[in-house]
Amino acid sequence: MRVFDGLTDLVDSAGEDLGASDWILVDQKRIDGFADVTGDHQWIHVDPVHAAAGPFGRTIAHGYLTLSLLAELTTRLYRVENVSFAVNYGLDRVRFISPVLEGSRIRATARLAEARRLEDAVQLKLESTIEIEGADRPAAVVTSLARYFA
Repeated sequence: MRVFDGLTDLVDSAGEDLGASDWILVDQKRIDGFADVTGDHQWIHVDPVHAAAGPFGRTIAHGYLTLSLLAELTTRLYRVENVSFAVNYGLDRVRFISPVLEGSRIRATARLAEARRLEDAVQLKLESTIEIEGADRPAAVVTSLARYFA
C-alpha cells in the first residue's frame, strides 16, 4: 500500500502507478444485498435459475455494484495521512466493459493521473481499471475525482 504524507506528497506524486489491490469475491450474497439497497431486483442479478438460461449462464453483478466496489479496492492501494478529511468529488468517465459473473473475483489497478492544488485542498484524479480474475477484458475503467483537505 502506498502511503502519502499529506497534500504536498500527493501533488509531488502525480503520475505514479499505485499497483494492484487484492482480489475480492463478488458472490450472490453481495449482489442480493446491493439489489436490496438500490431496489434493482432485475432477474439477471437476483434470480439464479432464470439467469442460468440467460445470456451469461448465471447472475451478474450490477454495473453500479462493480463501480461502488472501487472504493473498497482503492483503499487497499493507498491512503493519505496528515489530512483532515477527504470527499468523493465525482467521476469524469466510467465504462463498463465486461459483466462480472457471480462468483468472480475482481481487483483494481490504479494510477494517480493528476493531483492539483486548490485553495484549501488537493484534487486527485485517479485512473482505475477493475479487472476480473482470468478474464481478457476488464469489468470497468473509471476516472474518479477526490478532494483531500488539510
